[in-house]
Amino acid sequence: MRKKIVAGNWKMNTLKDDALKLASEVVNMAKDETPSDVTVIMGVPFIHLSGVKSLVGNASNVFVAAQNCYFEPKGAFTGEISAPMLKSFGVDYVILGHSERREYFKETHEELAKKVDAVLANGMAPIFCVGEVLSEREAGKQKEVVSKQLEESLYHLSAEDFKKVVIAYEPVWAIGTGKTASSDQAQEMHKDIRDMLASKYGQEVADEISILYGGSAKPTNAPELFANADVDGGLIGGASLASRDFIDITKSY
Repeated sequence: MRKKIVAGNWKMNTLKDDALKLASEVVNMAKDETPSDVTVIMGVPFIHLSGVKSLVGNASNVFVAAQNCYFEPKGAFTGEISAPMLKSFGVDYVILGHSERREYFKETHEELAKKVDAVLANGMAPIFCVGEVLSEREAGKQKEVVSKQLEESLYHLSAEDFKKVVIAYEPVWAIGTGKTASSDQAQEMHKDIRDMLASKYGQEVADEISILYGGSAKPTNAPELFANADVDGGLIGGASLASRDFIDITKSY
């Protein structure tokens, strides 16, 4: 059975005290309110990983994600953070290939493939982001774009390793643009992605992969989105910075 996952991506937000307060609220509220079959993930800035991990403690349904990592295990790479470093702090998941990383930092498919390998080699799970920008959607190229992202960064993996990956679909054109992706559009693309995975790895493997929606999910639209057969949860941006909103989303199944 696929995991139901609600993952918060805090991005470059929260100072120290704000981060610890937010994480504490999420942990306590998730314990009391979130259904036991929903996995809750907080994707926090590097400098908060230690403090947030301590607050999570041995919570059964709350986990910690980093927002990126470098593919080399160590060395003269000033400013970078390696997968072994993250593992040593007890990090469970690593967000890779986010649209902001692709756009602002020019991350390539080849580089992301190396990062995926590093994360898996260190016993963590990648949350791998795919998605198209507005011009690609308007040109009807969304399937072509996403297929290429999957093929060039993930399809070198064995079926066993691939089953450890979480996919997050980002309709980049619907994030902060004033445009919106409908529930039907989300389901259509999630189904397309699952079909792509089935073509490569077989239906059994595809049916085990959690595919999250990363297009500005909120408490008001999450129930409709999560009701779709191929939408297994969300990668949540702004709403993950408000504990009440975030926990309400975890109860949207």
